[in-house]
Amino acid sequence: MKRLFADIGLITGKDLKIELRSRVLINQVAPFALMILVLFGIALDADQQSLKNFASGLFWISVLLCALMAISRSMTIERDDEALVGLNLSGVDPIAIFLGKTCAIAIQLLVLEIFLGVGIILLYRSEVEDLWLLVSTGLFACIAVSALGTIFGFLASGLGVRETLLPILLLPLLLPVLIGATRAFDDALGVAAVNGWNWFAFVAGLTVILTAVGAGANHLMAEN
Repeated sequence: MKRLFADIGLITGKDLKIELRSRVLINQVAPFALMILVLFGIALDADQQSLKNFASGLFWISVLLCALMAISRSMTIERDDEALVGLNLSGVDPIAIFLGKTCAIAIQLLVLEIFLGVGIILLYRSEVEDLWLLVSTGLFACIAVSALGTIFGFLASGLGVRETLLPILLLPLLLPVLIGATRAFDDALGVAAVNGWNWFAFVAGLTVILTAVGAGANHLMAEN
């Protein structure tokens, strides 16, 4: 178990160091996310109440689009120079590879979520009524998106149409997570009379299932 956690930390650290050196998150993904919020804000500027009501959905749409970029970037790192083959031959546990890459993507998305969260508060004048619900949902939904993205990122990485195939595979399965996260955020921001903690439990359950399935599937793929 100690070796597993060490390998997870190794893979996570590797991906984050590459990201820090390339600055793709800071120079490309973050400005893209901000542009989405600004464009929606301009489109609905005359109706401030609509901005508040739609803030949760707009937030998760922005996260989703940025997640696709982050996942594609993560898989590109391993595809270049057959790096993934080298990882598999290095003796690193396939489960550690999956969890390490999931953690690296999740950390990047968490940074973006904080950035976007500040954005909807400043641009849309949203008010947080339940901070713990907001933070908990954001964390678990982020892990779910990262886990599912890593699963299909590995599946699509060896195909010639991987850039277009990844969203097609990913979006239908991410829909329940995004719906649950949006409804929980609606409650946390006080824009809908729903039980946000029930929706959080739904998202958390999906997160556990997706992470477990992804780790098992990656282990089976490595053996075959």
